[in-house]
Amino acid sequence: MPHDIIGWTHTIFAIIALITGSLILINPKGSLFHIRTGTIYVISMIIVCASAFLIYRVHKTFGILHFFAIISTATLIMGMTPMYIKNFKQPIVSHLSWMYWSVIGLYCAFAAELFTRLPIILNIKNNYGVFYLVVGLSTGIVGMTGSWFFKKKKSYWEVKFRKPQNKLNDN
Repeated sequence: MPHDIIGWTHTIFAIIALITGSLILINPKGSLFHIRTGTIYVISMIIVCASAFLIYRVHKTFGILHFFAIISTATLIMGMTPMYIKNFKQPIVSHLSWMYWSVIGLYCAFAAELFTRLPIILNIKNNYGVFYLVVGLSTGIVGMTGSWFFKKKKSYWEVKFRKPQNKLNDN
């Protein structure tokens, strides 16, 4: 439960990112809706990642969830880079792939955050083994499910968004 303005900011923008990220996953790519919703997602995720590092500063501990904030930030940067630097072999597929994993990572973080509350609900005190087990299992299940969907989607994207080959003119 958030205890201060940083925690509330983190929570509110994480919810916005969950909603917009989900909308992007289920709707057609490349539309004006996709671009606008994606912009909200990216801004929300920047705030989520930044606030995660600020939470680290407040609590003076760097845990596994903060480590994943670094991965989340990198995934977001890698997802947006192909949209601005066109030197990629398949810029749209790269964008879709990295942004897909950004959303799946957010789902993993959400599952981990929910299930870290389980030891509190079950009144298990000071048991880091249960904490890491629950975080690992919830994140693993969500990540594996996301991986299954990703494999199906990536094959489709590679065909649909294939970058045209440059052909030399024989004249």
